Amino acid sequence: MDRSHSIWRIAPLLISLVGLSLAQQSTISSPPAEPLELVRKTVANEIKAAKEDGDRFMFRSTKTTGKGSVTKIYIETKEATVGMVVAYDGKPLTPEQRQAEIERIQRFVKNPAELEKKRRQEQQDTDRTLRIVRALPDAFLYECAGTQPASPGVGRPGDSLVVLKFHPNPRYEPPSRVEQVLTGMQGVVMVDAQSNRLASIDGTLFRDVGFGWGILGHLDKGGHFLVQQQEAVDKYWTISSMKLDITGKVLLVKTLVFKMTEVFSDFKPMPKDITFAQAIDLLTKEESISAENSSAGKIADRGAR
Repeated sequence: MDRSHSIWRIAPLLISLVGLSLAQQSTISSPPAEPLELVRKTVANEIKAAKEDGDRFMFRSTKTTGKGSVTKIYIETKEATVGMVVAYDGKPLTPEQRQAEIERIQRFVKNPAELEKKRRQEQQDTDRTLRIVRALPDAFLYECAGTQPASPGVGRPGDSLVVLKFHPNPRYEPPSRVEQVLTGMQGVVMVDAQSNRLASIDGTLFRDVGFGWGILGHLDKGGHFLVQQQEAVDKYWTISSMKLDITGKVLLVKTLVFKMTEVFSDFKPMPKDITFAQAIDLLTKEESISAENSSAGKIADRGAR
């Protein structure tokens, strides 16, 4: 996904956790007896799924911040993921906004170097994510806190989720500043043991955590994030929602405030060989349909009155 805003460049060590998969293929197995064994099996399966070149999907995202909401439609392609804004605060784009958005995404097709840069950035985000995910078994100590049924947007329908409390492992030594944030985090993780997939991670910083050895800045105590994952389509697991509430300092001077909620929905299979250019054409059509549906809905509402 397009993660171009500054928080992803400044503090990927924490927020890269939201990229847990958008991956396919689950492995069915019986839940292990020990929490750590369950976490290790689940992490191994998440990494395997993330590395597989699976099916492509179209999906919708609505991100809400203090400035309002932005709705986008994304399509995964073999080159990179393309995303197009279709609404601001629930309102369709104006003709001028629509033209500007089309020109924005078409620049990647017109300039192969830009598209390659985007592809590399997405790969770097994935690599940082996998480093965090790989660290989960060693960075934390886990305690079983019961089970609960899967719910809409969390886990696979009908499955039981194992609830695990976690807190830092005092023996864990972060190999780099990417994993440093884990030393100040505690919370609850839910695992779909039937599928060996992460269904939810709810974490809170219980102390300030520096990044760049405290020279570049720090994240404040009390920072919170919630990432939920679901089986949206048969054997296709994806992030369903995420919530971030983080503050801190950058270069010990600039205040960092990042609060947002993002919800993903409407997953539709796409051809595996779909190109970036083809995806733009499809997104343009989808934006038109979305605008027409919105207009029709408003007319119907006025008629009902």
